[in-house]
Amino acid sequence: MISSLRERKATRPALIIAAASLVGTAGALLFPLSVAAHALHGRVESPLPFTAYILGAAVAVALSFAFVAISDEGSSEDGSEATVGPARTFPRWARLTLRTIGLVGWLWVVAQTLVGGFSDAEVASLVLWVFGWVGLALVSGLVGPVWSWLDPFTTLYDGGRALAERMGIEPGEEREWPAGLGAWLAVGFMLFFVWLELAARVNGGRNLGFVLIGYTVVTLAGMAWFGPDRWRTRAEVFSVWLGLLGRLASWGLDGPADEGQVRRRGFGATLVTAPWTMALLTVAAVATGSVIYDGLSQTEPFFDLFGVPALPAETVILFGFLAIIAGLILAVGRHVGPTAMGAGLIPVALGYIVAHYITFLLVEGQRVVVAISDPLQQGWDLFGTAFWGQREDILPTTLAWTIQVGAVVIGHIVGAWLGHRAIRRSQAAGHTVSQWPLAVLMIGLTVLTLWSLGQNLAFEALPVEPERVASIAAIVEAFGRR
Repeated sequence: MISSLRERKATRPALIIAAASLVGTAGALLFPLSVAAHALHGRVESPLPFTAYILGAAVAVALSFAFVAISDEGSSEDGSEATVGPARTFPRWARLTLRTIGLVGWLWVVAQTLVGGFSDAEVASLVLWVFGWVGLALVSGLVGPVWSWLDPFTTLYDGGRALAERMGIEPGEEREWPAGLGAWLAVGFMLFFVWLELAARVNGGRNLGFVLIGYTVVTLAGMAWFGPDRWRTRAEVFSVWLGLLGRLASWGLDGPADEGQVRRRGFGATLVTAPWTMALLTVAAVATGSVIYDGLSQTEPFFDLFGVPALPAETVILFGFLAIIAGLILAVGRHVGPTAMGAGLIPVALGYIVAHYITFLLVEGQRVVVAISDPLQQGWDLFGTAFWGQREDILPTTLAWTIQVGAVVIGHIVGAWLGHRAIRRSQAAGHTVSQWPLAVLMIGLTVLTLWSLGQNLAFEALPVEPERVASIAAIVEAFGRR
């Protein structure tokens, strides 16, 4: 009898969640339909009708919640599977190589900022947006904590401290972190970098280089004042964000980064077992919302609604959108707990990064071949690659489309699974937690993201009429080189 009641209680919400996905999807399908996916580098024609793929994806996410809701309740949810292997030492030569690469990349940006010219050999965007914001996010979430050794700020701090000690300068006493501040400084820095790319459109060149130099000064000052570990884990946005993504990876640090100890763990187990705060959840929410906004802001419906907004207007639009997305995520987080919401959100965020930026990474990343031949933008051609032509067809159309849709759907399904695991842990601890809000939010984000991927790019969808040529040129200039 008890078993029967339990099965009915689990199955009923599962069925309602599945029904809710159909209603939400039907509402999304009332919008104008399109079969051209946002791929950052031109049109990608969908091999399926728009209605079919968005409906199927939303139902898949809903059914994933239904599946975990009626799955075996006897499965281990105590976090004992967080580590599943012995500690191993990441080779010292590999750590030093990564540190050298990180420092060289930083020095390269600084050198071009101070003495460089203007050409395709520009590296600030490569280091920060292409390989940093996208490439490192993928590696951190899928492989392990490479940023722990690539991090140029830590290398600069350690080098500066060693030099000071040689000169007989004693380091000052580290201050305590202000009570209640938590990781909210990281939220502020995340908002700044999101604004820098999506509203200010500082996509490269000297302006971006000076931003990186200024951020370095602030970071080193923070490390010196509060201590490197406190600043990295609570304020330095790259360390905080990549660290959150790294909770999904199968390899993680087992002690200080300098010791090089890593340990294999259950997939996503750290997302469920590691502590979450509302500040860390906000970092993840802003990062996720920024990817969705980037996709929406390049579509024809966005242009029809807002045109090409000036900086003040786009700042308001961007922060307003982020406030809505982050507000919904935080509201659900308060209901199901920040751990359940964070565990569900990180796989979703990683899936969005793959879907929106994989072609950006593969196409724009080729510019490093040009930059190597002209490292200071002086018109050199040291290795005969200064005029290398980027291949924009590096991924076949169908494969690119499959990766985009698959990344979004798989990200949401994994998020549903991990979020439910966290909720079950809360229930096992005696807390009454419902997965309803998390399920509805996941389905809604799935529909919104796939809808944005399925829209025409604004500057490709507009008819080329004489009176609209100026508008098209303005859009291309505003969006910058993608």
